Amino acid sequence: MDASSYPAKATPKALRTRARILEAATRLFAEIGYHAASNSVIADAAGLTRGAMLYHFATREELVEAAIQHIELARARLFEEAAAASASPGQDASEAAIDGYWALLHETPFVAFAELEAAARTEPMLRARLADAQAAFDRAQVGDFGALAQAGADPRFQTSRDLGRFLLEGLARGAMTYDEAARRRRLLTVVKRAVRMLNRKGDIQDLWGE
Repeated sequence: MDASSYPAKATPKALRTRARILEAATRLFAEIGYHAASNSVIADAAGLTRGAMLYHFATREELVEAAIQHIELARARLFEEAAAASASPGQDASEAAIDGYWALLHETPFVAFAELEAAARTEPMLRARLADAQAAFDRAQVGDFGALAQAGADPRFQTSRDLGRFLLEGLARGAMTYDEAARRRRLLTVVKRAVRMLNRKGDIQDLWGE
């Protein structure tokens, strides 16, 4: 549901206000969570009265649908920027892609989307409205991210993309209670080695290196 669905609300001022609301929603979903970020809390954060908020989003469903689209556009923009970045001299391209995606997972739009996915497990309305965005990202398969995997639909390369993507996403959401930096560093090293093995890059045969 975009601004074109509301001709009366498509003035430059109205569009700026809608963007401010959606930016506030994205930030609050990431910072305090989906359920705590009620429409009234988002309105306060955007500096709006209840009436002004209702003018742009009369229901929670309208706000959620627009926020998902806003977050997805932000994720796509960040993703494209990261994909266009080249590896450092001497750095393996797939390792650079993994480092890049790991960094993206800590950006506000990605954190907000992860929060929505978690909340959708017990929220049917959110789950229904999130489905298309999840499917679109899954089809992209992070394989669009430069050299995370070699081009092609071979199951081996599909597995390489999935391995990198889902392990990084799980690692970003996981809670480590001790020795966090060292454990994450070791896990990221193993992920890179596993992706390289699946992509038949180099002569790495053992996932655990000294």
